[in-house]
Amino acid sequence: MLVNRWVKRLVPFMAMMMLFLTGCNFELAGALEPKGPVAEKQLEMILLSLGIMGVVLLVVFVLFFWAIARFRRKPGQNEIPEQIEGNHKLEATWTIIPIVLLLIIAIPTVALTFDLEEEAQATEGDGTLVIKVAAKQFWWEFNYPEDGIVTAQEVYIPVGEKVVFELAATDVQHSFWVPELGGKKDTNVGTKNINHLYLEADYPGIYKGKCAELCGAGHALMDFKVHALEQADYDAWKADMLEPAAVTAETELGAELFGTNCISCHAIEPNGLSWGPNLNGFADRDFIGGFRVNNTENLVGWIKDPTSKDYGKPGVTMPGFEGVLSDDEINEIVKYLQSLN
Repeated sequence: MLVNRWVKRLVPFMAMMMLFLTGCNFELAGALEPKGPVAEKQLEMILLSLGIMGVVLLVVFVLFFWAIARFRRKPGQNEIPEQIEGNHKLEATWTIIPIVLLLIIAIPTVALTFDLEEEAQATEGDGTLVIKVAAKQFWWEFNYPEDGIVTAQEVYIPVGEKVVFELAATDVQHSFWVPELGGKKDTNVGTKNINHLYLEADYPGIYKGKCAELCGAGHALMDFKVHALEQADYDAWKADMLEPAAVTAETELGAELFGTNCISCHAIEPNGLSWGPNLNGFADRDFIGGFRVNNTENLVGWIKDPTSKDYGKPGVTMPGFEGVLSDDEINEIVKYLQSLN
């Protein structure tokens, strides 16, 4: 029978899909594992849409298989089944139902969009933590204007506090996205196109952020990390960032070499804006360039050739210093950078 043939085809297909799904890492589900109020509200909208689409799909498949079984041609049957074209009641029904379903999805979605946008319009002096984000090819700069702190690649926020990100780009359009905390929003070039994004973390942890807009050779690795800390830990981080790193006898040569070769692109002052990433607090960062583990071997390789396959990152515009500096000089710079905490 036709139905049996369909069953024999669907069962292996479903088994194959289940096998593929076992390879998914649901710990990285992001938007499906919300860690903040914004992401939770957006997940509710996702589930509402999926629920409605699931019901529609179920109804369509039931009608489809019912029609196959009920109206299939029988041996010796030549008459044409009753035609229903021109049935105004049926045509009105299958026109009105989709409109109603779309309204059920659209009304709460539009309402939530306007609510989140209103929350993101922070004003100066209202106590909201505002962080200015500058997206660049292919890294992220984070500026805390009220605290006088500039950092890169890793941004720190307090748990349970509303944070507003002012989003801009310096070269091409990027998109700022932290899946576990909320939806993405574009970072546009120019001071007249600044977007605002409201996020909040309910739990301490490190949340992965991504650029969600294809922006060039290094797009796939344009990562950043959001460190959500309890208030006391966040205050301690701010104090550390505002405390200038001391140069000791052990790091004096590295500091001198850094000043000669690197300071034109990289600031180390707490509030220093620079062409390249600000390296204040670099020793406390987990990653180099947002994705290479921050250790001595990787840092030496990065300084020698930041575009290499083993230690670099595609699209990096930083020049390599292999052949410009000796291995000993590079090691001294690494020693100095590892003291910047």
